[in-house]
Amino acid sequence: MTSIKDLPRFDAADYLGSAEARADYLALALEEGDAAEIRRALNTVARSLGMAAVAEEAGLGRESLTKALGDNGNSEFSTILKLMKAMGLKLSALPIKGADGEEG
Repeated sequence: MTSIKDLPRFDAADYLGSAEARADYLALALEEGDAAEIRRALNTVARSLGMAAVAEEAGLGRESLTKALGDNGNSEFSTILKLMKAMGLKLSALPIKGADGEEG
C-alpha cells in the first residue's frame, strides 16, 4: 500500500515552463498583495528557471539570491527589479476596480 510519504512532493516550479505561466503565477501573488506570498512566488519562479542562472543574470551570488527569497528575506526594491528582469518579467500597474469612483 502506498503512503502519502511515497508520493512525489508538489512543486509549482515544475509547472512554470513558459514566460506566460511564470508571469501569470507572479501576477496572482502580486494581486493578493501579501509580501511573504510575493517573495515565495518570486522564489518559485526563480527555481523554475534555475537559481544559479537567475542569480548570475541579476548580478547576485546564488547564496544571496536564496537568502533574499527565503522565508526571512527582505530584499531591497532595486534587487526585486533586477530579479524580475533576470527572470524575463516586468512589473506593471493596473487600477484597482472602483478606485477614484470608477465603475468596474
